[in-house]
Amino acid sequence: MSHDHDGHSHGSESASPAWKHDGVRVIPANQLDTNTVQTPGMNRAAAINFARVGAQKLWAGTVTIHADAKTGAHHHGHLESVIYVVRGQARMRWGEKLEFTAEAGPGDFIYVPPYVPHQEINASATEPLECVLCRSDGEAVAVNLDIEPVEKPESVLWIDPTHPHGGV
Repeated sequence: MSHDHDGHSHGSESASPAWKHDGVRVIPANQLDTNTVQTPGMNRAAAINFARVGAQKLWAGTVTIHADAKTGAHHHGHLESVIYVVRGQARMRWGEKLEFTAEAGPGDFIYVPPYVPHQEINASATEPLECVLCRSDGEAVAVNLDIEPVEKPESVLWIDPTHPHGGV
């Protein structure tokens, strides 16, 4: 019999899954994909998502916010987000009018619940803010909001991805 009582296969190469190509995947740092949904003021790059590795329930990648830069206000629909600060100083604002604030530094984790309007701010005028980002779905969702933030993004156009020609 080729299987024991636990359902494990013994010596039957044809019965094993195609794990060589569909198992663990390493995404090299220089192969992240910037062709993902963007928000003004930040650069997102996807490492793990449905398109790249078939991830059903996760999106992971990097976010860089340039020195003294701020993103536009946005939320991520039904997705939960976790941000890990690798380098720099993050200031988060959130709420209907972005009235709440908190800061995070290297080694800190930030949790953003679904539908919460928020703005990421690089609190440093000289150093980039580099983060790792994970979300609870394999597809990226970012809804850019036309609300007046407490800290206005500089030289950033409000871009609504569903109305690219300045819809109201």
